[in-house]
Amino acid sequence: MQKTSDTISQPARGPGCDAPQRYLLGLIGSGIQASLSPAMHEREALEQGLRLHYQLIDLDFVDRGADALPDLVNAARAMGFAGLNITFPCKQTVIPLLDELSDEAAAIGAVNTIVFRDGRSVGYNTDSTGWRWGFERALAEASLARVVLLGAGGAGSAIAHALMRMECASLAIVDPLTARARHLAEQLNHAYPGARAQASDKLEMALQAASGLVHATPTGMVKSPGLPLPAQLLNPGLWVSEVVYFPLQTELLQVAAARGCRTVDGGGMAVGQAVGAFEMFTGRQPDAARMQRHFADLVAAAR
Repeated sequence: MQKTSDTISQPARGPGCDAPQRYLLGLIGSGIQASLSPAMHEREALEQGLRLHYQLIDLDFVDRGADALPDLVNAARAMGFAGLNITFPCKQTVIPLLDELSDEAAAIGAVNTIVFRDGRSVGYNTDSTGWRWGFERALAEASLARVVLLGAGGAGSAIAHALMRMECASLAIVDPLTARARHLAEQLNHAYPGARAQASDKLEMALQAASGLVHATPTGMVKSPGLPLPAQLLNPGLWVSEVVYFPLQTELLQVAAARGCRTVDGGGMAVGQAVGAFEMFTGRQPDAARMQRHFADLVAAAR
C-alpha cells in the first residue's frame, strides 16, 4: 500500500464550470442514525455554493454487518462518491481495502476519511487534529502531566498521537484488549521521544495520580448506554474528555460533572474532524466557526 501526503489539491472543474460543483459523500459505521455529519457537511457546502449530499450507511441495517465493508467501499467508488467518513467499528479494518494511506493515517493506524481520486482510494485521519481542535478550545490550560486514555481503538489511537504532540508528560493506555494497549504504547514510544506511553490493565491505579481522562470507547452512545468505568474512580482533580457526541451529554460527562470534574464533550472533536474532512473532500477551506455554530444549532434543535 502506498503512502501519500495529507495535502489535497483543489478538484478540477469540468465542462459547464458555471454550474455548482456536486459532491456525493457518506458515513459508514454502526449505530450512526443520530450523527450530525450529514447536516454539518451539507450546510457548509450550501454556504459555499456547492451541491452536496451526505448519506448515512449504517451497518446495523445491513444484513452482513461489518462484513459488508469491502462491498460498500467498492460500491461508493463505483457510484462516483467523492469520499467517505469512517467510524466505529471500521476505522482500522478498512485500511487493507485502500490503495493509499496518508502519512498521518499510516502513523495512527486508523482511517476516518476516504477520498476517491483518480480512480484510487486514499485513506486519511482527521480525528487527531479534530480532537485537539475541540480540546484546546474547551480546556486550553488543562494539565497534561499524566493522562489516562481509556480505549486504544481507532479514535483512541488518533487521540494518543495528539497527546504526544501536545507534550503530554505521561500517558497510561487502558483497553479491554491488553495486547492492543501494549501495541499502541510501543508505537508511540517509537515515534515520539521520552518513552512517555505505558499500557496498563489497572484503571483504578492509573487514575489515582492522573490529571485527566480521555474516554475513547463506544460506551455512552445511544446504542451502548452506560458508564465505561466505576463512578467512584472520578475525582474533582480530573478533567474528563469524551469522544461520544450522540448524546452530547453522556452518562460519563454527567457523573463526572456532578463529582466536580471539568469536562469536554465530544462535540468539539466532531466539528474539528469534520472541518478537516470537508477540505479533503472538496478542496475548499471551510469556515470552522460557522460549522461550530451550526453544530450547536443542530444539538439545540434535537433536544
